[in-house]
Amino acid sequence: MKLKIIFAAILFILTSNQGWSQDYLASSNNLIQRVLPKLHGSFITEGIASKNGMDVFEIESKNKKVVLRGSSGVALASAFYYYLTEYAHCQITWNGTNLNVPKNLPEVTRKIRKETPYEYRYYLNYCTFNYSMSWWDWERWEKEIDWMALHGINMPLAITGEEYTWYLLYKEMGFSDEELKSFFTGPAYFSWFWMGNIDGWGGPLPVTWMKSHFELQKKILQRQRSLGMKPVLPAFTGHVPAAFKNKFPNAKLKATNWTNGFADTYILDSEDPMFAMIGKKFLQKQTEMLGTDHLYSADTFNENEPPSAEPEFLSKLSARIYDGMSAADPKAVWVMQGWLFYSDRKFWKEAQTEALLKAVPNDKMILLDLATEIEPVWKRTAGFYGKPWIWNMLHNFGGNTNLFGRMDVVATAPAQALNDPKSGKMKGIGLTMEGIEQNPVLYELMMENTWRTTPIDLNTWLPKFVFNRYGNKNPHALKAWEILRKTVYTVPENKYIRDGAESIIQARPTFDSLTRWAKTTLNYEERDLLPAWDEFIKAAPTCKQSDGFQYDIVDVTRQVMANYALSVQRKVVDAYKKKDSKRFQTESQNFIQLITDMDKLLATRKDFLLGPWVSEARKWGTNAEEKALYEMNAKDLITLWGDAKNPLNEYACRQWSGLLNDFYKPRWELFFNHAAQSLNEKTTFDLKKFNEEVSEWEWKWVNQRKDYSVQPIGNPVNTSIKMYQKYRRLMAIAHP
Repeated sequence: MKLKIIFAAILFILTSNQGWSQDYLASSNNLIQRVLPKLHGSFITEGIASKNGMDVFEIESKNKKVVLRGSSGVALASAFYYYLTEYAHCQITWNGTNLNVPKNLPEVTRKIRKETPYEYRYYLNYCTFNYSMSWWDWERWEKEIDWMALHGINMPLAITGEEYTWYLLYKEMGFSDEELKSFFTGPAYFSWFWMGNIDGWGGPLPVTWMKSHFELQKKILQRQRSLGMKPVLPAFTGHVPAAFKNKFPNAKLKATNWTNGFADTYILDSEDPMFAMIGKKFLQKQTEMLGTDHLYSADTFNENEPPSAEPEFLSKLSARIYDGMSAADPKAVWVMQGWLFYSDRKFWKEAQTEALLKAVPNDKMILLDLATEIEPVWKRTAGFYGKPWIWNMLHNFGGNTNLFGRMDVVATAPAQALNDPKSGKMKGIGLTMEGIEQNPVLYELMMENTWRTTPIDLNTWLPKFVFNRYGNKNPHALKAWEILRKTVYTVPENKYIRDGAESIIQARPTFDSLTRWAKTTLNYEERDLLPAWDEFIKAAPTCKQSDGFQYDIVDVTRQVMANYALSVQRKVVDAYKKKDSKRFQTESQNFIQLITDMDKLLATRKDFLLGPWVSEARKWGTNAEEKALYEMNAKDLITLWGDAKNPLNEYACRQWSGLLNDFYKPRWELFFNHAAQSLNEKTTFDLKKFNEEVSEWEWKWVNQRKDYSVQPIGNPVNTSIKMYQKYRRLMAIAHP
């Protein structure tokens, strides 16, 4: 009898696992077919048991086919990508892909087995959904989910279409469309809307958008789950419409302001009985429509201080937020972005941080150390007081365009933290950048940590990365990357530099050498980057057919030209101060020509075009009014960020073809005209008057209707060489 029971139990487990594995095997096979449509039949996928709940994969060759085994769809995709990078010497990035797989697939001579030490591999930041993903359709999302799986990600933030769930809930609570008009932001501003920073800006949001993106979210979640990912869905943190105070006059509300030029938003006090009710109803409705993996994102006080620093107050507040989740889902786990502990460390001292966190059971909260490569918060919070936490690379702010990163930190710090007894319950690694589709080397490097417990040796990893990217072992290319490693991808310990520098070109015109959000301070000496440019030019004859090389040579050329702009601008300023009208005219023309040349360079790669950003925004519109609204959102986010007087102007600036010629260049021309006039008339330049005039011009630009090229123009390598021939000698003179 006992044997029968045991056999039945084993059979149940086997058949259950087989049924489950067949689902992810099918999804993995489909992914392989999307990546290698002509060779997918050369790969066999099989399920394998996880080790202590942690993902595992194996690879071996059998009968001239490659056998991939994985404990999940993500593990299988990771096995596939491991084979592509280690054996076929291929690479898949946002900015350049090499899938020149050998005709005869390389044999795996001995079985490969990899186990991850990380239960969680997290992906995305609220900001990414706008700085990069505002206008994505399913085709683009499908590519990104494939990229996630290939790179081992199993815990993506999933907030697309969240506004529709809230719309339905608030309608049920008696709010009219008119009352909600001033609540929902435009599509480019959802991130800060859901974090409670702004209401209404860039709206009113059409219901057609809400419905279409709710449908998109269903596709996203279905695909992510089919690969074994556990998406993190949103939860309620108290942010309610301004109309709430009229509809519920007895509700306990707090007005709060982000201090970035926007009106107050309203937060429902967690002590108010309606807080728990709304939180529960939202999760119930969301689960009913989208299902759940019991992971919920909720960020309190994102760049807003709490009304009290009393530990008891903070403790009760977080307990009530979690209680609201668990009332709807007893298995709820709160996933918290730890940005507040980084951005407002003056408030979040040890007592406040510990009080906020300890009120929630340790197994019901996961913390994201959001910018660990810049400042590891875990080190000053006793490993976050017993909570599971994730080591994240933030890296990019605002989706800005610059070569930058902490390569040595990313290669070594995750493993060091994992093996540090003081790190507490470090359970994962992740990527929490504000914008993607830039610096692909940093993201390949970071996710290399997924399947290892030891630091990465850059002396062996970087040559492999270059070989996979370009398809050959060119010594000049490798030398160029060694220079990049020591310049743009290194931040000296004696310098606090949060992120990469912008170009003075992107600054609202000024006699200064930088502005608040167009910082020009480099993490390296400008002249030290020039030899890397030399080596890229020398590598061009051999590497020019590579997609990755074409992107990289444009990117490096762009960077040295962007840096050089400050030298030219300082000459303009010097001529102005010395009242030398003739030299002022010459140097200002040189500056304008540099912008024109950069635009021409960037036009050669789709990665650097303004056109797709605007075009893809307009595609979501179902009528002329909606198309115009989305175009305004797209252009406003990357320039003014808000209205004409907004203090965040240039926070999300980009070096894109179309933006340089049509936005940055006319602003500087206007500035130079004003300056020349003041020289000729021997009057003082009225900077205040100019700023008023230029902000009006910027606002008109944001709201005007215009199409930009959506296809690249010109040859990226040849154009880079032409820029080298024109500017390299001038740069040498500027920086001997």
